[in-house]
Amino acid sequence: MSLRTGSTGPTLDHVDSRALSLTEWVVLALVAETPTHGFAVSRLTGDTGPVGAIWQIRRPHVYRALDRLAHLSLVEQSGRQPGRGGPQRTVFAVTASGRAAVDDWLMRPVEHIRDIRTEFLIKLAVLERARTDPRPLLDAQAERIEPIVAALRKQRDEARGFEHAVISWRYETAEAALRLTQTARR
Repeated sequence: MSLRTGSTGPTLDHVDSRALSLTEWVVLALVAETPTHGFAVSRLTGDTGPVGAIWQIRRPHVYRALDRLAHLSLVEQSGRQPGRGGPQRTVFAVTASGRAAVDDWLMRPVEHIRDIRTEFLIKLAVLERARTDPRPLLDAQAERIEPIVAALRKQRDEARGFEHAVISWRYETAEAALRLTQTARR
């Protein structure tokens, strides 16, 4: 992410995927669906929410993420709603730079196999919620995984002892991730 300071505070030229935490990306993606408030986002990311089934975000972390996203000009306050039995809720909307950042992030494959279970599945869930074709992401992810699978296969074939067990585990995990990119196209 490259930040520059303008007259209204920091602005973004580009958001690198590492500039935000996974929690912040998820919150940004959910706000990008429709203007909403933190309590609604926390319901979606709670243990019984559709996104929470993949990645749970506790309410205080949602509000902390919204504050940071607002500070980075990726979201902005767009109004208030009365709360049910509580204080008024601040509604946030995605900014143009926030929209561009989340659209780019959603189509960018994850770098590591370990992130398939979280970040990649979240991206698929958000794309489905938006009724957006996931094939560009699936294709890019498969392209990212294929050389990893090939390298791990070679390492596995050459490994011995406990190293063989570790490499075999990594290979099978990568192979399963590659199969997921193929079966998710259906």
